[in-house]
Amino acid sequence: MSSGRSADGREVQIPLQQSAPSLVPPLSSALAIAPPSHRSVNPWTLCEFSTQQGFLPLHGGFRDHFLETPEAKYCCEACRLVLCQPRQTECGHRFCQSCINDILSLQNPVCPADMEPLFKDKIFKDVCCHREIMALKVFCRSEANGCQEQMSLQQIPDHLNVCPFFEVPCPLGKCKERMMRKEIPDHLTWKCKHRESTCEFCMSKMPLTDLQKHKETVCPAFPVSCPNHCSFTSLPRSELTSHQHDCPKAQVSCLFQHYGCTFKGLNQDVRQHDSTFAAEHLRMMVKRNCLFENKVEDVKEELMERYKVLPALSSRLSELETQNEELREKNRQLEQKLATMQKLMSSHSEKLLELELELRSLRLLREEMENLRGTLENVRTRLSALEQGGRCGAGSTHTLASLETQLSRHDDMLSVHEIRLADMDLRFQVLETSSYNGTLIWKIRDYKRRKQEAVAGKTLSLYSQPFYTGYFGYKMCARVYLNGDGMGKGTHLSLFFVVMRGEYDALLPWPFKQKVTLMLMDQGPSRKHLGDAFKPDPNSSSFRRPLAEMNIASGCPLFVSQSVLDTGSYIKDDTIFIKVTVDTSDLPDP
Repeated sequence: MSSGRSADGREVQIPLQQSAPSLVPPLSSALAIAPPSHRSVNPWTLCEFSTQQGFLPLHGGFRDHFLETPEAKYCCEACRLVLCQPRQTECGHRFCQSCINDILSLQNPVCPADMEPLFKDKIFKDVCCHREIMALKVFCRSEANGCQEQMSLQQIPDHLNVCPFFEVPCPLGKCKERMMRKEIPDHLTWKCKHRESTCEFCMSKMPLTDLQKHKETVCPAFPVSCPNHCSFTSLPRSELTSHQHDCPKAQVSCLFQHYGCTFKGLNQDVRQHDSTFAAEHLRMMVKRNCLFENKVEDVKEELMERYKVLPALSSRLSELETQNEELREKNRQLEQKLATMQKLMSSHSEKLLELELELRSLRLLREEMENLRGTLENVRTRLSALEQGGRCGAGSTHTLASLETQLSRHDDMLSVHEIRLADMDLRFQVLETSSYNGTLIWKIRDYKRRKQEAVAGKTLSLYSQPFYTGYFGYKMCARVYLNGDGMGKGTHLSLFFVVMRGEYDALLPWPFKQKVTLMLMDQGPSRKHLGDAFKPDPNSSSFRRPLAEMNIASGCPLFVSQSVLDTGSYIKDDTIFIKVTVDTSDLPDP
């Protein structure tokens, strides 16, 4: 850092990077851009410096004025200047770092001294030579400006930070002039257009370039004359506004202009006007007051009429607010239903896609069966014809036997396809009635017959079709004992919940923890459904991941008594409805 003093005596710090930019572009360009001056020009102020080390040239060697002519070993073989960051080649010649980089950038580089080929990996730093060069004595780079200091090359940066003859820019930043460091105080005091100055009227401090504009426009203490050309020829700008109210030559209006007076004149004439027209001013005020009183009465009457309507409007507003709340609640319920319907539509669309695939396979099976039946009919026709003419020779017996074998094979294939078709029909029915939202509505027909079979011990329990918590969720079903099971046998209907093995069990959390609600639907108008709910026991094997086709059922042996079932409206048209709901609100996605 270098220092100087501003106009008010404050110390100003000047960074070396500003005071000494770079050192060395080509000398010809330095001379080409040198400006005319009244004194000899310092070439170092025109050259570019390396910003990393402060005084190293960006290209080529040092151009400093050495006390003694440097030996040839200290000169670059390319630029012939004193070596900057010397590099030595395999052939023993030395180059500046920037010069050797230029040579290596050429195709097939060679040493300009002996034309030997150069290789980048065989060029190294010459530390010893660098140390000797930095110890060489040189004159100050401001020698042309009058500095007679002598120093080693490595001391140049420290000297330039304090050299009074080194050229630096103006420390204020806005000024574009350059000067020697010793000239900074004089420049900041007398010459710089941006030096700090003081307004002699308001004593505010500002740059000299802004002083005149400050006086002409905003200075509060600057003397100005009255625009009305009164006896006050000079007064501070800040008092001009208040003076306008008291200026005897200012044009003003009568104070009663709001009441209808149209007089306008000088300040000195207004007092005489007020005393002369006092009675007229009072009449104007009385007239304006009467008008105001009449308007007040009209406003009072209008307000009274509006007050009468306010209670009805208030009650109407309350009704509208109530209706608005009801509509909001209905809207919220509709949004929830819409979201539920969207989820159902999504699950049903996936189910319909699977059903379409199943139907395609069924159509293919039916077409294949029709083809087999046609082939079978042809074989039977041919067999009948052969039986009628089979007594003609021994060869016909062999043909008849082969046809019977073929007929038997076709019958077997037809039976296999009929079994597959029946299985596909059953799977289609199951998929058609499956639910993917965690809710099962199970319709049990022929209740009396099934109940008698349960009492007789033929069919103790019935299983519902499977249902799911989602398309990729848990697979479940319900199991009912129409004549009861365990403690409820013979007296109650027993209802159980069963976790089945599903296709996506590996992705689901176990054990099963969702709340289960079992319900017998009331088909009468009162809709008094009977229900029970439970949270699964995580330690029970019924809710662990199924290893077999289904887990042990878990539920209510005493779900509903037979007397309540027979006397209520739960059985209608020999049919009962059972509803099972699994809570899926907190179920994570697989």
